[in-house]
Amino acid sequence: MSVKLENDSITVVISEMGAELVRVTNKESGLEYMWEADPNFWGRHAPNLFPIVGRLKGDRYKYRDKTYFMAQHGFARDNEFDLVEKTANTARFRLVDNDESFSIYPFHFQFDVLYRLTEQDTLGIAYVVTNTDTHDIYFSVGGHPGFRAPLEAGEKFTDYYINVEPQRKYNRAKLVGPYLDNNLESTFDTRIPLRLRRDDYKDDAIILRLDQNPVSIVLAKLSESHGVTMHIQNAKYVGIWTPYAKEAPFVAIEPWWGIADTVDADGELRHKYGINTLAPAQTFTGSYSLTFF
Repeated sequence: MSVKLENDSITVVISEMGAELVRVTNKESGLEYMWEADPNFWGRHAPNLFPIVGRLKGDRYKYRDKTYFMAQHGFARDNEFDLVEKTANTARFRLVDNDESFSIYPFHFQFDVLYRLTEQDTLGIAYVVTNTDTHDIYFSVGGHPGFRAPLEAGEKFTDYYINVEPQRKYNRAKLVGPYLDNNLESTFDTRIPLRLRRDDYKDDAIILRLDQNPVSIVLAKLSESHGVTMHIQNAKYVGIWTPYAKEAPFVAIEPWWGIADTVDADGELRHKYGINTLAPAQTFTGSYSLTFF
C-alpha cells in the first residue's frame, strides 16, 4: 500500500514497503522528480538504509562471539513498515524488531521514518532510532533518494549540475570495490559547481565527509529552471552516485549516518568504522529535507 501527502504545490507518495518515497509531483507543471525505479538501471526509488549503510566485509559481522550475515544497506528497505501517524501533511512509518530481524541483527529497536510537508515545495524527512533493548545497540542509518536527471523530454544528463554549499574543500572518502580505504582519502573542491559527467562516477560514488555540519546540495538544470535542493542537517557523510556504465537518467544524493566497512575491518560490530552507539531508552534522530523547484 501507499500513502499520499499533498498541499497546493506538490503531491508526495510513499510506499509502506521500506517506508520508501516513490513519487513527488509538481501539481502545476506535472514534473515528476523521483527516479521511477526502472530495473534496467536501478530498481529502487529512495530506499531507507538501516541498520547498516554500505557493505560489510564478506556480508558478515561479529557480535558477542557470534557471526551474523547481512546484505548491503541492511534489511529495512525490504520490510513493510506500519503507518503509525497520518495527517494531511505528515506520515510516520515504524519498523520494530521481530524474530526474523533478531536472527541477523540481535537487538531490540524501533525505527521510525517521518515525512512532513513543511512548506509549499519542501518535504522534511527524519530517521528516528530508539533503543528498546536493555544494553547498547550499534547501527548506521541513511537515505538513498534517486532524482530524475533530466527531468524533461529533450534534455540531456549533461544539462544538469550539482552545487554544494558551503562552497569549500571537503575531505573525500574513497572506496576500493565496496569498502572504504582511509589511506586513499583526498579533497574535493566544491567552489566550482559539478557539471554532470559519467566519468566522475567510474570509481563509484563521490563521498564527502560532512562531520555532522549542515550542507545544502542542489541538483538542477544549468538554467536553474527546475531541480531539487537537499538540506542535510547533521549527517556524517553524503554520497553522490549514478551507475557509471549504464547511462542511467538519474542521480542519487545520499545522506549517511554511517558508511561501509573499511578494507581492514576486523568484523566486530562494536569496532565498525562510523558506527553509532545508542544506550537503552535513548533516541537518535538524523534529518534532511528536499525542496523541489
